[in-house]
Amino acid sequence: MSHPPIPRRLTAPAPGWTVHADVVVVGSGIAGLTVALHHAELAPGARVLVVTKDVLSAGSTRWAQGGIAAVLDPADSSDEHLGDTLVAGVGLCDPRAVHTLVTEGPDALRRLMRHGARFDRDPGGRLQLTREGGHHRDRIVHAGGDATGAEVQRALVEAVRAAAPGPGECGGIEIIEHALVLDLLKDASGAARGITLHVMGEGARDGVGAVRAGAVVLATGGMGQVYSATTNPLVSTGDGVALALRAGAVVRDLEFVQFHPTVLWLGEDATGQQPLISEAVRGEGAVLVDATGERFMTGVHELAELAPRDVVAKAIMRRMLETGALHVHLDGRHFGEEKWRTRFPTIYAICLEHGIDPAREPIPVAPAAHYASGGVRTDLRGRTSVPGLYACGEVACTGVHGANRLASNSLLEGLVFAERIAADLAAEAAEAAERPAPGEPVDDGRAAGLVDPRARARVQGRMSAGAGVLRGAASLAEVARGLVDARWTPVTVEPCTESWETTNLLTVATALVAAAGAREETRGSHWREDHPERDDAGWLGHLDVTLGEEGLSMTYRRHEGGPGETAISGHLEADLTLAGLDPAAVAAVIDAALAEDLAQEGDVTTIATIPAGQPAVGDLVARADGVVAGLAVAEAVFLAASQGRLTAERRVKDGERVARGDVLMTLTGPARDLLTAERTALNLLTHLSGIATLTNRWVRAVNGAKARVRDTRKTLAGLRALEKYAVRCGGGVNHRMSLSDAALIKDNHVVAAGGVAEAFRAVRAAYPGLPIEVEVDRIDQLEPVLAEGAEEILLDNFTVEELALAVRLVDGRARLEASGGLSLESAREVAETGVDYLAVGALTHSAPALDIALDLRGA
Repeated sequence: MSHPPIPRRLTAPAPGWTVHADVVVVGSGIAGLTVALHHAELAPGARVLVVTKDVLSAGSTRWAQGGIAAVLDPADSSDEHLGDTLVAGVGLCDPRAVHTLVTEGPDALRRLMRHGARFDRDPGGRLQLTREGGHHRDRIVHAGGDATGAEVQRALVEAVRAAAPGPGECGGIEIIEHALVLDLLKDASGAARGITLHVMGEGARDGVGAVRAGAVVLATGGMGQVYSATTNPLVSTGDGVALALRAGAVVRDLEFVQFHPTVLWLGEDATGQQPLISEAVRGEGAVLVDATGERFMTGVHELAELAPRDVVAKAIMRRMLETGALHVHLDGRHFGEEKWRTRFPTIYAICLEHGIDPAREPIPVAPAAHYASGGVRTDLRGRTSVPGLYACGEVACTGVHGANRLASNSLLEGLVFAERIAADLAAEAAEAAERPAPGEPVDDGRAAGLVDPRARARVQGRMSAGAGVLRGAASLAEVARGLVDARWTPVTVEPCTESWETTNLLTVATALVAAAGAREETRGSHWREDHPERDDAGWLGHLDVTLGEEGLSMTYRRHEGGPGETAISGHLEADLTLAGLDPAAVAAVIDAALAEDLAQEGDVTTIATIPAGQPAVGDLVARADGVVAGLAVAEAVFLAASQGRLTAERRVKDGERVARGDVLMTLTGPARDLLTAERTALNLLTHLSGIATLTNRWVRAVNGAKARVRDTRKTLAGLRALEKYAVRCGGGVNHRMSLSDAALIKDNHVVAAGGVAEAFRAVRAAYPGLPIEVEVDRIDQLEPVLAEGAEEILLDNFTVEELALAVRLVDGRARLEASGGLSLESAREVAETGVDYLAVGALTHSAPALDIALDLRGA
């Protein structure tokens, strides 16, 4: 029996109708609708066509119970969000993509609110921020408690319908519902020129048709239906990834399928879409217990139930294997009925519907397929390897998620990269007049075929049994054989929705299993029982899959962590990311510092005086009392300069107070390497430790008052993230990382705008929802800025008496910061006035270095 190849084109009737658009967007979730809306705003005359498989409001977005992660709290920072994301991604995130996500995300979220999305707020009107797995800060916004996706979908659908073209208008957003995308149309140069699709409707657009377009955006969502149990809706059959493979696009990291750890267990034989028990339930304090009532996550991870999802899912599967149980329990009985009804109304209703009262009994849960971290490979503008073809949302692999998505980053990714695609499309359209007109679609001779729809259940069952949370060489090989068998059918398969979807599922499953079989390690959401350890030496990289005439081909590409030559990985990468630092950015700082110090010839004195290979041991020793910051950075310098020949043992941790004579770190290796890296490492370590030490003096000076000490933007170029990290080590908090984090209206802005009210209105018009801070230097300015809605007021050079008066007048209506004219001697008195913050530019601008030296001794 011969098995047919994976089809490179779906068998389908010739298109019976054709429409034209400037851009066709396939998918109507947060990613697709945001592309359409933003492009319509940037290019008002453009015709955007949104094609959706069901009705406009269907899809994965509406099922999202979790929220959207974004840095909106002044005490939070984009660097910390970046760090949490990189840790969850286990070494495979693209730091540039994550930086894009966390820095552009807050404004993208505010624009979503401008489109009408309403999120939960506290009684004072401020957004309620919660925490979910893997996050070290409260930065998750929700809507309706656990109905965030439904609210986002509602707002976007209303906005898109409002953007529909009026009579006689050629621009705007048009919608085709009940349309299954089939294949990509390409011209003779290989560029995307539209799609074929099948519409289940009546009238002129019925059956198979074609959309001719200058660009195609895939926003088709996930592929969870490739498994028998999933949180994904029935429409999530991997259509976008399968289309991209058939079109010759590169698909990356498909093996990293995230299994949500807490999905309502409905019985051993339950299949299809399963109800999700949101991560937010654990964020609010529910705990995981086994059949005996033992809470088993406390000894697994420092965050216990709030550990990254792969950690929790693996722990649950291990406990199920150990006990022979088919599920574990999520215990939230201590919430009480009122909290379940108000905070988690959707989940509460679903549980009751299935005969479970979570206020009185634990909820049975087990992992199920949830989210694909991999997908169609894109750059930071959403471009795939096929010209004119874009991808965003779950169908794409932007580099944000790495080996495991951090909770509540997916909706944010859809927003940010959809806006980037829209901007790129608008820029391309503006330049199109200078280029030759695009070619017409051509038949490139790709072989067509279909899979028997009766194979669908077999494919799903095999995938869950052998390629799910638990995987190994034997189980994956068995699944691969079964998928090959599923391509054969004794009867002619007729083109229809069922056969097209089954072909897509089988195509995606085959690529996923091939990648999972090739990656012989455990990393993130890919867990190999036969290779239980992470292997950075062999597998710190990506698997790119393409589909050609000979079938699937796979290429391993070593991970590029970002700019610079210094590679930071392993424990140092984890330490830096846990500290809220971008390892790639730290590597770039180290590269620049070493380049300045070593130049062309290197350390000529050390080369001349120290024999090659002479071993030594060196201690980094404190020469003064203080607080340490930057030990991981210093270690990275030593390792980079020595090309890994040195080993380091840290004796203290960042943020600890040390006394004169304390050994901070011991280094062992060639004496030349120790002395060559000494000054570069100490420059950074003493500077950062000086900042931490000075910050700690201020923090101790105000101890007992509610006021917190925070920094300003008075930092050295290129060192802002490191210097602000040092402030955190000293016990302080960070203010703005950049001029984009919040609007800060100062006296010159007021003069330029013609008044404080005019300045406020100008900011609101340009950046709706952006936090607005204002600086005042007189008491009589307080009421006008409060009337305009200032969330934070900076009291510049106020006396202690004036600060106390300002606190009484404001009476909690805004946060207050004291700045200017502060000193350590006056800090306590200022803090006791009741202000919220003391802003101290000296922390980063002029902190004296902490004296630390390298003492060399023989090996």
